[in-house]
This record gives sequence, C-alpha cells and structure tokens, in this order.
Amino acid sequence: MEYDEKLVRFRQAHLNPFNKQGVEGKGDQDASEAIEDLLHRDVSPPDSYRCTERMMDLGLAEDHFSRPEGLFLTSDIQQLQQAIEECKQLILELPEHSERQKDAVVRLIHLRLKLQELKDPNEDEPNIRILLEHRFFKEKNKSVKQTCDKCSTIIWGLIQTWYTCTGCFYRCHNKCLNLITKSCVRSKVSHQAEYELNICPESGLDSQDYRCTECRAPISLRAIPSEARQCDYTGQYYCSNCHWNDLAVIPARVIHNWDFELRKVSRCTMRYLTLMVGRPVLKLRETNPLLFNYVEELVEIRKLRQDILLMKPYFITCKEAMEARLLLQLQDRQHFVENDEMYSLQDLIDISSGRLGCSLTEIHTTFAKHIKLDCEKCQAKGFVCELCKEGDVLFPFDSHTSVCQDCSAVFHRDCYYDNSTTCPKCARLNLRKHAVVQEPSPDALE
Repeated sequence: MEYDEKLVRFRQAHLNPFNKQGVEGKGDQDASEAIEDLLHRDVSPPDSYRCTERMMDLGLAEDHFSRPEGLFLTSDIQQLQQAIEECKQLILELPEHSERQKDAVVRLIHLRLKLQELKDPNEDEPNIRILLEHRFFKEKNKSVKQTCDKCSTIIWGLIQTWYTCTGCFYRCHNKCLNLITKSCVRSKVSHQAEYELNICPESGLDSQDYRCTECRAPISLRAIPSEARQCDYTGQYYCSNCHWNDLAVIPARVIHNWDFELRKVSRCTMRYLTLMVGRPVLKLRETNPLLFNYVEELVEIRKLRQDILLMKPYFITCKEAMEARLLLQLQDRQHFVENDEMYSLQDLIDISSGRLGCSLTEIHTTFAKHIKLDCEKCQAKGFVCELCKEGDVLFPFDSHTSVCQDCSAVFHRDCYYDNSTTCPKCARLNLRKHAVVQEPSPDALE
C-alpha cells in the first residue's frame, strides 16, 4: 500500500471523528501502520492540513507535547552542569532587570539545587555518628543555612544531610564526614584544660614546611597556591579553609597586657576558646601578680569574692537560706563559692566591661541582707568586739572589721591594730589547753 493512501486513511480515522467512511474493517490496522511510518519519516504535512484559524479556535495550534520552558528532565550531573552554564550565559545576554532575566535566575537556582541534591543524595543515615572522638548528631532543622567546617561551602539543609558535633559544634555535610582529620576539641579541653600564655608564639612558615598546620595544604604569604593566615593564639599558619578570620579575645594578651582587642584565630582555635571561655583555669596571683596593682576592678572583685566565701558557712548551716537557695545565684560562676584565686576568661571579660562588678555587688548585698537583717539565726552567729566591749554586732565580711587568722574572732579594725596584746579569744583557748594538760587523770589519782 502506498504511503499517501495510508496517510489518508489515518486522517479519516483519527483527525475527523465524524467521518467514518472507509474506516471499516482494516481501519485500525491501517492507522497503526500509518503512525509507525510517520514516526520513522520526516515528512511535512500538506498545506491543507496546516494551522488554520479554525484549528486555532479549537486550541490545536498549541504544542501540548513539547517540553515546557524551564523544565529540565536531566538526571545526569554532566547534563545539569551543561544546563547551568547555558542558563548563566542566557542571563548575561538578556536585558538587565527584565522579567525574562529574573525567570532565568530562578531557573539557575533550581538547577544548582538539583545538582547539589545529586551530589549529596538524601539517604537514610544514622542519627549519631562517632568519628575521631567527635559525636556527630544528625540535624533536623532544614531552614537554617550553615557553612561546612570541612569544605567551607554552604550546607543546604533543605536537600542535604548534615551533622553537628555535640562536643565542639563542628558542622559538616554527610559526604564530608569521612574526610575529617581533626579530632574533637572537647577531648583536649577535658584532658588538658589550660591556655597558651605566651603571646603569639610564632615559629615561622619554614617550621611548618610551608603547609597548613591542620590539613597540610601548601600555603605561602604570597597566596600562591593558597594564602597563609596566622592564628594569633597559636602563632601558627593555616590555609583559608581552616582559617576563616574569626575574631576572639586572646587569653595571653589579657593576662599580660589587660588587652581585650579581638584578633584573628583559626577555626580550631575558635572552637577551643569557645569551650574554654567559662572554665576557671587562670590563677592571676601566680601568672601576673602585678596586675592587681594596676587594675582597680580586680581588687574590688577579689574583695567581694572573699566576703562571699565568709558568708558561705552561714548559708550552709541556715535552713531558710538553703530553702531559698541563695547560693544558686552564683551557679554560673561556681568557682566563686569555692575559692578567690581562680578566674575564667569570661570573668576577666566581664570585669573589663563592668558587668561582673555590678552583678556581684547585687548578690553581695542580697547575701548580707539575709545574714544581718532577715534571719535571726544568722544574726545570732555574729561577734562582739572583745577589745572595746561595744554592743554592735560584727560579722567577718563587714568592711570595718578584722578577723583573727588563728581563731576567726572578729574585732573592729581600729581596735585590732591598736591592741598590742594577743587576741583575747586565742589567750582563753591557750589557757584552756594548758589546764587540760596539767589536770591529772583519774588513774593517776588512784
């Protein structure tokens, strides 16, 4: 059968459903043969069957089987990359601020998201991963945009799986987990909680073999092949992936120079300082005792801490104070009720800004008010100066009193220093001891 005859039968059977003449019997078979021939031939339809106004009215002019603009069915990474490059070129060619350019930009974003999804598929991953002492927890927040600490690229939480270390807050893609080479900083804080107290101890790039301290990537001061960035805390050099120019207060500069200026540190150092900032590991009297001669705020804080330590025995033996949980007002600075020597870096920062002085003064006032005014049991534990015999009740944390170092008796300061003799309470205790020693035992009398 000739092709033209097949084509005529196909049109009669399908294009015109009202014309059933000549479609009996072999019409369906002939139509199928015509479709098969049309799929394998490149033949233009006759002019009589081209688009007319009647066909336009019926909606037949629209190509319902063509691919809509902006819809990409590619699933291969190379094809997506090619589509991204074509879309970028199209954006450059289109007029600026035009609607078509805006649509192209939106299309480019969708293409890049699709590419990221293919590179890091959203698979079922365990909620907890333990690696190099890191304890990674799978994040479920999809709306927060973070940056991967390993590859320094954006984490698209909507389509990518990412983890956060519960110890040092290290964040990374799921695909970057197996590439991590640095152990968790939390382990260092737990086993070796101390600061580098030398100011920027630089040793030079040659001691590092011109490589990044952390990832061992080649670096140089000329930024070829990668820029060398110095950490002001360790004095060592890092690449741009391991050093993001984070700013932090350097403990050594604070202790030696009382300098709180923010300086650039590496990512690893930033995490370490963040974990260490609240730990009381600085003993100023041993490291730099002269600092108390030049910083008045330190002297005031030391006096307040000494007074709080003197108030602590009152609260421990007072039922009302224990029920009111007065000591919990210092729960963020637990070391303040243990000693007056250790400081954390956060303490020194708050002293410099004035925040610690104000808050500690309020707590000191609250504690003193409970002991001297509110609680009768605590008032009964006061002292009377045995040197002047005046009737006012004294407490060891009063500013005008002095405390005997041997028996903890409290006196007026002026009375204590004007007295040339020994402490009356100490004298009584010594007499009592001698009396006990000289008194004969009942066995000796028998």
